[in-house]
Amino acid sequence: MEKELSIFIDESGDLGNYQNHSPFYIISLVFHEQNKSITDEVKKLDNYLAENGLLNHTIHTAPLIRQEQTYKNMDISKRSKLFKQLFNFVRSVDISYKTIVVDKKMYSKQVDITNMITKELSSFIKSNFPYFSKFDKIIIYYDNGQVKLTNILIAIFGSILDNSEFRVITPNNYKLFQAADLVCTLALIKNKLLSSKSLTNSEEIFFGSIGKLRKNYLKFFERIEFNQRIKLHL
Repeated sequence: MEKELSIFIDESGDLGNYQNHSPFYIISLVFHEQNKSITDEVKKLDNYLAENGLLNHTIHTAPLIRQEQTYKNMDISKRSKLFKQLFNFVRSVDISYKTIVVDKKMYSKQVDITNMITKELSSFIKSNFPYFSKFDKIIIYYDNGQVKLTNILIAIFGSILDNSEFRVITPNNYKLFQAADLVCTLALIKNKLLSSKSLTNSEEIFFGSIGKLRKNYLKFFERIEFNQRIKLHL
């Protein structure tokens, strides 16, 4: 039987220069070995969405927390339950993730940010080459949200892993892409906490406190980080 690895990629922020409202650029990669079925878990999340009038809804966690866009008329109780449903989905499936975090204060030029991402992603793949090479096929899923990132992904994966292929997707069709969105959002909040030591007003309303955020969400994500999870499987 052919062994296949899926990698779902999302990003938070942009590749532009540092601004107060955009201090970081974050890329998340969620890894799922296809022999580990998530069918039941996907069905459970889909059923919840359908039962709550959100059939075919794509969960976007950053605006969900801030009560923006689709969620501007949704109260805190419903938003919190929706967030927890996605979190519980992630907790119940066998996945791992990797984040690349760019502190844009450290770079004065966009090309420097691009070079940093390229080097870190290349180093990560090369240092874990034995793991990636055991698969017959690796499929990278991305929504082509930022063309520059698309070009980086195609160039790096294509040059290092000859068993990889790239697919442009629609986020609504893949719950694990929405999981990558959740990873990005929590990584952004975590890194802002490291510098500011505080939550924004909307984050404090949503999570309650820094302590609750760490206890209820961040500690779990530390356990499924790629280097932690893969070590347990080797």
